[in-house]
Amino acid sequence: MTGDHYFTPEPATAAQPREVEFSVAGRDYTLASSGGVFSAARLDPGTAVLLRKAELPAPGTTGDLLDLGCGFGPITCVLATSAPSATIWAVDVNERARELTATNAARVGAADRVRVAPPDGVPADVTFAEIWSNPPIRIGKDELHQLLLRWLPRLAPDGAAWLVVARHLGGDSLHRWLTEQGWQVERHASQKGYRVLRVTR
Repeated sequence: MTGDHYFTPEPATAAQPREVEFSVAGRDYTLASSGGVFSAARLDPGTAVLLRKAELPAPGTTGDLLDLGCGFGPITCVLATSAPSATIWAVDVNERARELTATNAARVGAADRVRVAPPDGVPADVTFAEIWSNPPIRIGKDELHQLLLRWLPRLAPDGAAWLVVARHLGGDSLHRWLTEQGWQVERHASQKGYRVLRVTR
C-alpha cells in the first residue's frame, strides 16, 4: 500500500489508465482517468448528484467558472460543454489530475477555454461567476474551512458556489459553518445522502 491520497501533489501510485463513462443533461462523456486521482474508476456519487441536481450554467454564460478540486475533470468538462462561451479554471493540487483534466478538456473540444492550474497558479485578480466543488472533506475540517475561506471570497458579487457534501461527512454542519461566516446558504437538493448547497454573498 502507498500513502497516496487524491490530494497528494505527485502520486506514486501506478497510473493504470482507464476510461470513465457517464451522462449529464442528455450528453454522454467518456473521459480518461487513472490511478492516483479522486474516484479514478467511476464518476463519484457525490459529483453525480451535484451535476444532476445543481443548475448547470446557461449556454450564454460568460466569464470565469471554477472547478475546485477538479480530479480528472468531469465537472470541468460538463461546465465547458454547458457554457461554450465561458472560461473554466480547473484547480487541483494533484499533478496527475491536472494532466488528465487537460486531456479531457481536449476530448470535449474545450482545450482553448479550460485553464488547468495548481491552487497558486490562478491569478489573484480573477473572480468567478460560479464555483463548483465536491470539496475534499477527508483533508480534515480545519483544512477544508481554510480551503473555502480562500476561494469563496473570489466569487463575483452576484456569483454562486455549488457544493456537494455527504450528510454523514458533515454536510449539515458545513451548512451551519458557512452561514456563520456570513454566506447565504440554500440547501438546493438532497439525494442519496448528499446535500447540494448553493452559496451566495
